Amino acid sequence: MRIRTTLATAAGVAALALVAAPAAAVKYGEPDAGEHPYVGLMIAYTWADANGDGVQTDDELRAGWRCSGTQIDEDTFLTAGHCTYGADAVAIWFAEDLRDVQAAREFVTFAGAIDQESEHAADAWSYEAVSHPEYDDALFYLHDVGVVDDVTLAPGVTFETYGQLPDQGYWDTQLATLKSDRDTYTTVGYGLQWSMPDSQGQGRLNQGEWIRLKAGGELIGYRQFAGGKANDAYVVLTSNAHTGGTCSGDSGGPTFVSGTSTVVAVTSFGMNTTCAGTSGLYRIDTADDLAWLGQFVD
Repeated sequence: MRIRTTLATAAGVAALALVAAPAAAVKYGEPDAGEHPYVGLMIAYTWADANGDGVQTDDELRAGWRCSGTQIDEDTFLTAGHCTYGADAVAIWFAEDLRDVQAAREFVTFAGAIDQESEHAADAWSYEAVSHPEYDDALFYLHDVGVVDDVTLAPGVTFETYGQLPDQGYWDTQLATLKSDRDTYTTVGYGLQWSMPDSQGQGRLNQGEWIRLKAGGELIGYRQFAGGKANDAYVVLTSNAHTGGTCSGDSGGPTFVSGTSTVVAVTSFGMNTTCAGTSGLYRIDTADDLAWLGQFVD
């Protein structure tokens, strides 16, 4: 199940979290407390040619969905392929607590999101959202990596460090290692804090504040998807009250080797609508993905 958190942009309608099929906030998480300042929340925008003149303008770019991701150099933001797919523009915020931005709803249009006269303005933006060349939205989990390229940083926005790409074959080494000797992981994102199914006609309940949280996770291994053959494009981590885990809105967010800035995977999908059990991560340590990502990183 892929979960991309969709934003309702009609006037007077609150933001909604909809299950679509890739993943989403950190469940059972704790505040990031400034540990990963290069992890941000992105909103993807799509163009609706309101006046039919064929000219794309910032006020015609409407908010479509949100994801998480990682700045990996000055002008490159790493996320999931299903987060960049179909986006005509992207705005990014890096503050740990974005509830004021969420409440103000100036992000509804791209023009509003990047208006630097506003205290709620985005920290970065771009018109270049790129998914892996072999990405297929119907089989998103096979090549679920993307970047926001040619990112413009707002005046005054700087980074002392960035997320780092992993060594090739990292996960193969971990899977061949005894469980007791494996690395531990930290997953970071801005997704839902919890999600519950419909109960007694109340509708689906969730908590979806735009705050950056982190959670642990233990490597389970490869897992079959939709009853098919196990695929080596992704790995599975625990998602429970003991370790924490991902939920809708965390899609594209990084999984780090704990205590480092090395991103070894991006959040890709969940196994159920309540974000329980396990979460699927797209590994970015393969030769193919590292070669593709390398062309964007200085």
